[in-house]
Amino acid sequence: MININDKDMIKKAIDKIEKLSEKVDQLKIMHVCGSHEHTICKYGIREVLPENIKVIPGPGCPVCVTTQKEIDTAIYLADNGYVITTLGDMYRVPGSEKSLMEKQSEGCDVRIVYSISEAVKMAKKEKDKKFVFVAIGFETTAPTTGAELIALKNKDVNNFFILNCHRQTPPVMEFLLKEGVYLNAFICPGHVSTITGLKPYYKLCKEFKTPMVVAGFEPIDVLISIVMILKQIISGDIKVENEYKRAVRDEGNVLAQKIINEVFESIDVPWRGFPVVENGGFGLRDKYRIFDIYEHEDIPEIKEKIPKGCICDKILRGEKLPTDCPLFGTVCTPLNPVGSCMVSDEGTCRIFYKYRGI
Repeated sequence: MININDKDMIKKAIDKIEKLSEKVDQLKIMHVCGSHEHTICKYGIREVLPENIKVIPGPGCPVCVTTQKEIDTAIYLADNGYVITTLGDMYRVPGSEKSLMEKQSEGCDVRIVYSISEAVKMAKKEKDKKFVFVAIGFETTAPTTGAELIALKNKDVNNFFILNCHRQTPPVMEFLLKEGVYLNAFICPGHVSTITGLKPYYKLCKEFKTPMVVAGFEPIDVLISIVMILKQIISGDIKVENEYKRAVRDEGNVLAQKIINEVFESIDVPWRGFPVVENGGFGLRDKYRIFDIYEHEDIPEIKEKIPKGCICDKILRGEKLPTDCPLFGTVCTPLNPVGSCMVSDEGTCRIFYKYRGI
């Protein structure tokens, strides 16, 4: 068991990285989790790494990767009489013209909820209104949406729908390995992996010969995962490893996987900053499409209008850091976000702003 507060262990890990780094060339390691970026920025992990070891953030924030078109769709529905229920972060993300928060100020019925179950309770209580829950998130939140829809399937609730924005993480990792920036290794997301287990990474690791280590969220977790990656590269024994054994089982959460497989199927969807990602989304299976708002509304084609100067797309692909953006910390701030990466607590720009300033 790792003693996550052991300062000596942290120092030993940093020293080990320093020594191992002498045996490798330039390495670029990507993580795909906002919580990992919190740890890296808060504890200054990048500052203690050797110059030839770079850890870059990828598309690890579900709010950030939700497309502008999906936000504009929620706004369209709000304008057309639906009660929009959403998690707090989505409330403030700019659409092409306005955010849901701004639409609320104009009189639209937009409500912040803590979960889909809260939105369902509202719909059951106010049967004269039509409710839409903006369902975002990766494998960690898809089971909660799925469980609620399973529970609703045979109930007399006909005024509740979802705007389905759920996405899968391993497919976007595959996209990045095929077409993205050059990467040497992945620090795999801890929260997602508690659900998926290690299996989704095996194929990617083998096909692209890329080290993959599932890591926890303490500084020692991230540092040890880097040590494990370096050892793999030096030895040539490339594999999937689990540093976060205190929370992640090899098989993952089998019950949650069963719920996902019951309700959802893999579909090709665009991510913000990416073109269509093959199998990158969770689509509702036929028997659950009665809850899909697209089955009930003829929503017009909405064209995205990405703000000039915003480089959220490049940040999400790992090509740039927030400090490379001309808007960062000046035009774009947490109180006045221009791009999605500045809104959520999991967003890379928001994290940089919090811990690194401008």
